[in-house]
Amino acid sequence: MLLLPLPGHGQQAVRFERAELSIETKSGEVFEFKIELAESGAQKARGLMFRREMAADAGMLFLHRRDKVLTMWMANTFLPLDMLFIAANGRIVTIEENTIPQSREIISSREKVRAVLALNAGTARALGIAGRDRVIYGAFGQLSARRGG
Repeated sequence: MLLLPLPGHGQQAVRFERAELSIETKSGEVFEFKIELAESGAQKARGLMFRREMAADAGMLFLHRRDKVLTMWMANTFLPLDMLFIAANGRIVTIEENTIPQSREIISSREKVRAVLALNAGTARALGIAGRDRVIYGAFGQLSARRGG
């Protein structure tokens, strides 16, 4: 697995492992994304800060070990994002679309979730991704499950 250092911008470089995940919509369409994983405290704190661009099929998965109400903010993040809050079974619980770059306003999952997938703003709407759609990724424990959970 590939780890990439990011420019420090006055801070120590943070490395992110790369992986792939899919999102299956209610209509049965499947969309593939190349993601970076934010699992450690340093990775979650850095997230997508200071980035000026991200590929259309790219994203970052903020993965937690336990379910909890997750909060995010956009401080030092220059890209508007769609934030998909995901339950432990891989189902999208809620989506916060088109977040405001550099805002310190708290963005909350409002209920317990396991992860947040950050995509370019407008991606969810353009692809028809909605709540209850399924994120297919090993950490969600449903690799062999189809349409369940």
